[in-house]
Amino acid sequence: MRNLVIFFILITTSTGIISQNSENPVITKQDYEYFLDFFTSSNPKIHKQAVKYINGNWKESFEILAVETLYFLNNSPHSIKILNILDRKTRKHFGYDFNKWFEYLWQKDPNYTVSYYEFKAILHQALDSRFSKYFSARSQQSLIRLDEVRWGGVMQDGIPPLRNPEMIDVSKARYLHDSDIVFGISVNGDTRAYPKRILAWHEMFTDTVGDTPVAGVYCTLCGTVILYKTEKDGVQYQLGTSGFLYRSNKLMYDKKTQSLWNTLWGKPVIGPLVGKGIELEYLSVVTTTWGAWKELHPNTKVLSLKTGHNRDYGEGVAYKDYFSNDNLMFTVPKKDKRLKNKQEILAIRIPDKTEENLAISSKFLQQNPMYKGKINREIFTVFTDKSGAHRAYLTADTSFSSYNRQSIAIDEQGNTWQLYEDRLENSKTKESIARLPTHNAFWFGYKAAFPDVTLIK
Repeated sequence: MRNLVIFFILITTSTGIISQNSENPVITKQDYEYFLDFFTSSNPKIHKQAVKYINGNWKESFEILAVETLYFLNNSPHSIKILNILDRKTRKHFGYDFNKWFEYLWQKDPNYTVSYYEFKAILHQALDSRFSKYFSARSQQSLIRLDEVRWGGVMQDGIPPLRNPEMIDVSKARYLHDSDIVFGISVNGDTRAYPKRILAWHEMFTDTVGDTPVAGVYCTLCGTVILYKTEKDGVQYQLGTSGFLYRSNKLMYDKKTQSLWNTLWGKPVIGPLVGKGIELEYLSVVTTTWGAWKELHPNTKVLSLKTGHNRDYGEGVAYKDYFSNDNLMFTVPKKDKRLKNKQEILAIRIPDKTEENLAISSKFLQQNPMYKGKINREIFTVFTDKSGAHRAYLTADTSFSSYNRQSIAIDEQGNTWQLYEDRLENSKTKESIARLPTHNAFWFGYKAAFPDVTLIK
């Protein structure tokens, strides 16, 4: 789909401003329109004029226009001319290594102009007409750098979300093996499992779980599944997959306003919803094995293979190559080498109380299966079971001396506590301790989304 070549589609746009001061009207074009000429016209004369204008009127703000133009021209004769200009003007020689070009741009302050929003809208609407709304006339409605928003290679909902998917009983889930990875959730006693082997093909589900409208968002590139309540202040947001990424993290969109939402932040970052104080509440997701989950929850529901889509739902099939190594598909502005890119962390944050943010290495937690920590003066304990699943609770003054690596913990006074998905409960007094919502993520993606995160490893 990257071959957005000239004859793929003729973008219809009212380019240029007609001068009224001449008997022969002169069309004055905006700078970005010369880059679009390679897509909107098949006339070699116009292409030659565009190359001449770009070379003779070069500005630093042309850099991102040239890089994104090159990306879609995909090694055509025109791209060679633009690449030569880009090389000369920047004194960089990255060829068609676009990750290198973006890394170069991101090491500097943003140098694009307001018109870049229109350029991006027009350029990408050739792929999907809905893409135009993401960017057009939204320069005053953005929280993030626009040059860090990259097309992920699919159309809007091109990776189809599962809407109210069929759930089945444990006895009918014969397609699953005990070692298969699942993402487990429990909302108001409604307990469900979503196998990675299915969800990786869809990257999102929307449903009502425990009488609560939710969206489970799987950013495969950054290795995280986050469960959001999709109702906020009486408004129900219908979320989908935008087709774009920010720092290799999936950007969602909402159907009503076509605003773009940051998956890890849970809030709109480009569009009319920006600045409205909207941030979705997130709930816990447990990454575990099917065997461990169903042992704890024999009455759980689990996602059916009957998704309405034809996919190879074999374990480990989706994103096989990506998950098999530490290389990134889309680069990020800065990599932190304290952990490997795709090493898993547990994210600990309380966004309604503090900006403090913790990332705890999953490897560290497996070596310390009963870990006591603090965030915003709140004391928590993370229990890591034999499957590697993490559950955190706001334990305050209660300290624990042992844990059976499954569902039972003993405090320092000898009291027995049962681990549930929403609480810790004293088996004798029935006193309960609240769960602290958490989720797993790849280190590189989480660090890119939260540069000031504190790492515990």
